[in-house]
Amino acid sequence: MRETVINRVDKKLINVRYLSKMKGKGRSPLQVDVKDSFTGFTGGFLTIVTLIYLTNITSTEWLMAPFGASCVLVFGVWNAPLSQPRNVIGGHFLSTFIGLFMYQLFGNEPWAIALAVGLAIAIMMLTKTTHPPAGADPLVVMLGTYSWNYLISPVLIGSIIIVIFALLINNLRSNRNYPTFWV
Repeated sequence: MRETVINRVDKKLINVRYLSKMKGKGRSPLQVDVKDSFTGFTGGFLTIVTLIYLTNITSTEWLMAPFGASCVLVFGVWNAPLSQPRNVIGGHFLSTFIGLFMYQLFGNEPWAIALAVGLAIAIMMLTKTTHPPAGADPLVVMLGTYSWNYLISPVLIGSIIIVIFALLINNLRSNRNYPTFWV
């Protein structure tokens, strides 16, 4: 009897500690900087309008939704590890490859889509190519029922275009050096 009371008390303490982690203790560290905001606007606008223009003048699709989120990272938090060229290009490429591979094997069954997203996250982490927008790539390719061509365009070429714009625009600012690493 005494042991079960102690076990209940221990479980309650564990639950209280666990839930207390969810409170958050500080304030947002994000700073408002008008120049950074303008750089984000310029970079995001020019990159996406270029991809749209390329789509309109060719018969190739150059744009996908996760690229908007990639622009937030490369222009908004350009010096973060997850915003670097290796992560943008590698993350999108690997995640899309996994999504296409899973789609070819299992179709777009809900469990296969979920497995593909989980695998994409794990593989990005293991290869040091984690890029949060790329976590959506398996969803895009599996729900859109895309073919292997999608891996090259828009994914590979589009992510390279994002990196090129990030190189050109971020380095116009004297206080930015992009990238902070390549490999």
